[in-house]
Amino acid sequence: MTAPAGTPLVEVRDLVKHFPVKGGVLQRTIAEVQAVDGVSFDIRRGETLGLVGESGCGKTTVGRLVLRLIEPTSGTIRFDGEDITEIKGAALKRYRRRMQIIFQDPYASLDPRTPIADSIGEGLRVHGLGSGKERGRKVARMMDLVGLQSYHARRYPHEFSGGQRQRIGIARALVLEPDLVVCDEPVSALDVSIQAQVLNLLHDLQGELGLTYLFVAHNMGVVEHISDRVAVMYLGKIVEVADRHELFRDPEHPYTQALMSAIPVPDPELRRQRVILRGDVPSPVNPPHGCHFHPRCQLRQSLGDPEICVAQEPPLISLSSGPDGLQHEAACHFRGPGANEARAVSGIRPERAAAS
Repeated sequence: MTAPAGTPLVEVRDLVKHFPVKGGVLQRTIAEVQAVDGVSFDIRRGETLGLVGESGCGKTTVGRLVLRLIEPTSGTIRFDGEDITEIKGAALKRYRRRMQIIFQDPYASLDPRTPIADSIGEGLRVHGLGSGKERGRKVARMMDLVGLQSYHARRYPHEFSGGQRQRIGIARALVLEPDLVVCDEPVSALDVSIQAQVLNLLHDLQGELGLTYLFVAHNMGVVEHISDRVAVMYLGKIVEVADRHELFRDPEHPYTQALMSAIPVPDPELRRQRVILRGDVPSPVNPPHGCHFHPRCQLRQSLGDPEICVAQEPPLISLSSGPDGLQHEAACHFRGPGANEARAVSGIRPERAAAS
């Protein structure tokens, strides 16, 4: 069933994934890695949502949960208006045609013993789509779309460069004509000169085929180039969501500000004010109480380490609304409508907080 107009293609609510840690002779569960801890977001049809954060923050796990490649601990995933959180077997297989993934490593994701035309057409065979000739024509068309030549069809993955192998991965993901594509850091393993080519290819294919992307990355420059909206993750939680232009112009969350300060400026005369975070990312096995970012937060340090950051987890609240109704949201006690109340609870004078 097709969702009504205006309904997001993907709706994720309170998504949680905890991985058990086994130990002892009997291999009992002694702890849990809280990889994803209550994530909610929407992806509108035809847009690119960039999901960005440090390594280990849970962004790749979110992408695989959305595709049901791994099972969520709790929460709901709605695709095109239908709840797909619990479906299995043939019902889930029908949705697999509409949700595909481009993996980070273009070599490890391909079978080294299989010619690339067979790898690209494997999804068509699995789903029983078309005759042999029809599948061959579709594979040839997809190879042409991603910039591969017809004589490449019988070659093996080791005969291609990294950029060409990623084009093969893109063709394999798109041959089933999916609605949603999860791009799991698709350019991080490529040379910088090749990254722009692959990003431009993804952008062109999105317009031509009407694709929706969840683009997972840790490079803020790449995210700015390709995304319509950006969600920033830290230690299993989304801490800020905004339109790309709004986020890069006025980041609100202290973690986002630190990420922005690390983006190189292509001008030797300009110097960006760097925000140096203290300490390392806490362990997802035992995340901090309250705000997960508080042990490293530069804003909390400037405010005299208020206890509310340790005692209470800040909700993701709306700070502003754009002309098209898109919300700029952030999860910080000292941002948005609740900021004055948080300052009062912490004993911070409003004028001091505003000055900082």
